[in-house]
Amino acid sequence: MYDPSQLRTFLAVAQTLSFTQAARRLGLRQSTVSQQVRRLEDAAGRTLFSRDTHSVELTEDGEAMLGFARRILEVHDQATAFFTGTRVRGRLRFGASEDFVLTRLPEILEGFRHDHPEVDLELTVELSGTLHETLAAGKLDLILAKRRRGATQGELVWHDRLVWIGAERLRLDPERPVPLIVYPPPGITRALALEALERQGREWRIACTSGSLNGLIAAARAGLGVMAHSRGFVPPGLARVPDRAGLPELGPVDFVVVHGRRPTPAQGAADALAAAILAAGDRLHRR
Repeated sequence: MYDPSQLRTFLAVAQTLSFTQAARRLGLRQSTVSQQVRRLEDAAGRTLFSRDTHSVELTEDGEAMLGFARRILEVHDQATAFFTGTRVRGRLRFGASEDFVLTRLPEILEGFRHDHPEVDLELTVELSGTLHETLAAGKLDLILAKRRRGATQGELVWHDRLVWIGAERLRLDPERPVPLIVYPPPGITRALALEALERQGREWRIACTSGSLNGLIAAARAGLGVMAHSRGFVPPGLARVPDRAGLPELGPVDFVVVHGRRPTPAQGAADALAAAILAAGDRLHRR
């Protein structure tokens, strides 16, 4: 009833909330993406997206289709691998940003290991900036990380925005420097936060530095200051800083999977894990 190619296209649009970005990820024309989504909607007899000239959003039926699409494609891929006799194996060095510590990434990795038991998966959790540097040095095969504004490397998993968050009881004094809770360099979120404050001409001070997301969250919950964070990942016990605080807009951020520049024996395993992350990417920022 449901064409796998149409389901893959649907997932790409659902994760990026953009027909243009989905077309780039899939290597298709935008008109082809629209056509495949329309055919899937016809097959389901439901509208899966509400869209206008400015935005794309999942409908309630679209939200339901997400789970079905993932499961259908998972079984489809398992059957294909079984009957074609293709077995992915080897050592895969995978790096994930600290942003994913509290998400459902472990579930995706568990599913990947179940489907590919002959792959030796080595996980490195680091700052996005560090992961990009390590990948470029040939010490990782695949990363899941943020990329800087304007950068084009990698395949888009989803598009988000950075926001200021802190303890609900925290009140900022407009006459004093903004107390910041940040990752150390070369953290991308740190750089974007400082650049935004500098553009606004707002004074700031570092109240806490930690390479651990849990460390940053603990400092924020203690009311030590504010931190820049993905809108889709706001941890429990923290809240967005109200607009009346006058903090500058932080802008958009992309989460991407990026392959190493040089072919390695782990290419097949890296391709398989990248496909698994792209297919299930919406689970990473839906609690």
